Amino acid sequence: MSTDVESRRRRIIADFSPKNDHLFSFLLSSGHSLHSRCTDDVWQEASIRTTVRAENEFEAHKLANNYKFGFRKWKSHVTERPIEDRSDVVKELYSELNYIKHHSGSLITAGNVIYVLLFGWWISIFYFLVSLLMFCTIAGIPYGKLCLQLSGYFLWPFGKSSSLLRKCCVKFPHCEAIPEEVDEVKESSEVKESKPLLRCAPTEISVTTPPPKPARYWCRMSTYVWLVLGYPLLAVVHFLAIFLSWMMVFTIPVSKMNFRTLRIILLMPPEEVKVWTVKKVSCETRVLLCCYRAFNWYYYKYTVDGINVFAVNLLPLVIFTLVIGYVDRDNYYVSSEAKFAMALSSIIPLSYYIGMGIASISAQSNFAVGAVVNATFGSITEMAFYITALLQGHRAGNKCYAEIVKSALTGTLLGCILFIPGICMIIGGCKHSEQRFNSRSAGVSSALLFISVGGVFAPTLFSKAYGNFICEGCNNSLSNTTKPFICNNCHYDLSENNRPLFLSHIEPLVYTISVLLPAAYLIGLIFTLKTHSHIYDLHISDAHCHGADHGAVVHWSRARALLVLILATVLMAACADLSTEHIKPIISNSSVSQYFIGVTILAMVPELPEIVNGIQFALQNNISLSLEVGSCIAVQVCMLQIPLLIFFNAFYDVGFVLIFSDLHLWASIFSVILVNYIFMDGKSDYFQGTALVVVYLILLALYFFAPAPLGC
Repeated sequence: MSTDVESRRRRIIADFSPKNDHLFSFLLSSGHSLHSRCTDDVWQEASIRTTVRAENEFEAHKLANNYKFGFRKWKSHVTERPIEDRSDVVKELYSELNYIKHHSGSLITAGNVIYVLLFGWWISIFYFLVSLLMFCTIAGIPYGKLCLQLSGYFLWPFGKSSSLLRKCCVKFPHCEAIPEEVDEVKESSEVKESKPLLRCAPTEISVTTPPPKPARYWCRMSTYVWLVLGYPLLAVVHFLAIFLSWMMVFTIPVSKMNFRTLRIILLMPPEEVKVWTVKKVSCETRVLLCCYRAFNWYYYKYTVDGINVFAVNLLPLVIFTLVIGYVDRDNYYVSSEAKFAMALSSIIPLSYYIGMGIASISAQSNFAVGAVVNATFGSITEMAFYITALLQGHRAGNKCYAEIVKSALTGTLLGCILFIPGICMIIGGCKHSEQRFNSRSAGVSSALLFISVGGVFAPTLFSKAYGNFICEGCNNSLSNTTKPFICNNCHYDLSENNRPLFLSHIEPLVYTISVLLPAAYLIGLIFTLKTHSHIYDLHISDAHCHGADHGAVVHWSRARALLVLILATVLMAACADLSTEHIKPIISNSSVSQYFIGVTILAMVPELPEIVNGIQFALQNNISLSLEVGSCIAVQVCMLQIPLLIFFNAFYDVGFVLIFSDLHLWASIFSVILVNYIFMDGKSDYFQGTALVVVYLILLALYFFAPAPLGC
């Protein structure tokens, strides 16, 4: 059995299905040298191997990078996917609302009723008013009739109340009638009535491009009356509806419906567009508009050039935040608290664009380039905030900013160790009763977490062993010397009044650790990606090099991805500067502990795209990547971000000292021990995830009720 398992473990799989012969698969298995383990353990390791398929070479490299230590995990595709290969649900998302389909069930749904309340009534009213205007001009009467029909249509564009078509069996002799078969007549009685907008057209005319207008269309007075008086007013109405429905994401069908009306229907001769109720069209027609529902939950998957629609919609927020933040310096129009919230929210889409750029470059490059890009830009979001906060605190002479940075560092560590794995286990466990992951690779991440946490908090432990414990505000009654002293503020004096200890012992220790931690990170890269890469046992089929991925189109080329990375980094630095500039009222006037603000809002908001990626991996029964998402960030915080802050402080003293409070120290150590205990068996379920999330919430409660740190 051992020989058979060994041969299967080493084998490269190339799976070409008859339906889609460009799919590749590569094998991912756990376990190290099989010669050093017993047969039962080998079989157990082999039984949980996962075959991952990729459509082309670039997707294969992206998926391979997800399993590599030190590489940012990315869920979205970096190449375009043919629409014919997508599911029916996804095909509906990208439809142009220009075809009739079989619709079962009632059209009176909650989403359609919400459409009437949010859009239908006022669009209908504007069409009615424009129709009255067109009737008053006399020359625009044909367009007045069209607007009157569209007024009823937009009030309720679903079901049998009205349909838009050009009837072409009797009144339009240029259309050829199609005889109906007996079966078709029977079927028509079963199909629900729909509301399509149809126009008779020859079969060779493109669906999305309207046919050329007759010359007489531009020679009529009514056309120019319409284009001057009616069309501009309705254009404003439709643009407003398009913007609002697009920003709501789940109502994008409403946006498409308004866009097609504005671009095609309102620019056609009015006599060619009619509103009808149709059961079965028995002649060749061209569908202009046909909408069945205004609300679709699945639009959270919608992408524009590979970019998720939420990231697209949040991009205007970034521009608005930067403009109002740097123009309104005196907070005349917008309060400082609102600017802080907008700046922090703007970090979310920028973090997404940075992640997309990293994944695109890594998928199109070799290992060395991918490792450099991930190490350079992987922590740029957090580093931009930390450095700007330290600079802001240095300029203001306020030590509270340094404590906020330490809280954010600890909060990121706790969130990545406890919350991200926990919430992924819960959501994944609700769909899959038990999930397995590569315990060997998870053990590497756990070992690095132990090393990194031990190194980061070593100066704190050292200071507690050798620092001076001082107390302030002590008092005692002079008449009664037997009572103990009552002190209000006791802490270890480390840097201000005990400079010899700090300069001679603690500071050299900090610099030593700042060199050792990145060295350990580099050794981890070499261990997992070079000398012991069989931990992941990742093999990619070579078949794709010979035409299997012909025609694969990457969303972002390397040049474009690099440009996006640079622009997003610059915008990220500007948003981080605004957030730290306007955080002072938050930390000064808030009744919540500054510790809590640091470990929650400032730590976890930039990680929201990573949390979403982890949840999506868990739903696909790939809990290994979900756990690696958090571990990768936690290791980078300790082994890259903190050493970089130390070196930055060495060149430009901003008062950042690697001494953490007791709460940070014990919370981090306890979290690492707990997560290593849970990861030992290589299995996960929703109960284990609940345990991690509950512990995380308990720690947040400690931070919420903790007193303010020194200097705040």
